Amino acid sequence: MLTDLLDRNLAWSAQRHEADPGYFARLAAQQRPEYFWIGCSDSRVPANVVAGLDPGEVFVHRNVANVVHSADLNLLSALEFAVDVLQVREIIVCGHYGCGGVHAATEDAPHGLADHWLEPIRRLARAYAVDLSRAEDDTARRDRLAELNVVEGVRRVAETPIVTRAWRRGADLRVHGLIYGLKNGLLRDLDCSVGPGHFTSGAEE
Repeated sequence: MLTDLLDRNLAWSAQRHEADPGYFARLAAQQRPEYFWIGCSDSRVPANVVAGLDPGEVFVHRNVANVVHSADLNLLSALEFAVDVLQVREIIVCGHYGCGGVHAATEDAPHGLADHWLEPIRRLARAYAVDLSRAEDDTARRDRLAELNVVEGVRRVAETPIVTRAWRRGADLRVHGLIYGLKNGLLRDLDCSVGPGHFTSGAEE
């Protein structure tokens, strides 16, 4: 299988070079993405592919169920680098329908360490129990919870000192929430975007 992967890489590299001889030289010289993408680890939702972007156009952090933990040093380090060094202009929190992490968070069965990781989603499910109870079935209920998880992720990102400091110094930076449909390949805006002036020192104005 590794040989097959390397063969695919060789073919892809040759195809890219033939189509654009200067492509890899430009990528090697610098990366200047305008987007920072916080997405799910699900192999069916690769950021640059579903967004129609080339390598170098999006800086990516992925974890199970695209959860934004306020103490996740991995995510915070990537966020800080994206905002302070790469100076991205758009931060995207992207979830997806049919998310296995969201499904796991709604089950009683044990999932090892994942149960600790997914606790914020279980808290959301409790907080929005009335809203979720209106869903027509379990699938619709989990998809609605996936949307709520994205909205909560946007709020948490916007409240980080990294983002609030960027806004205080005048950065033109916005945070958006999107959800991806595995069945149709489409991204949908959840209309929860926030931008400069929305938060100050982690508190809503």
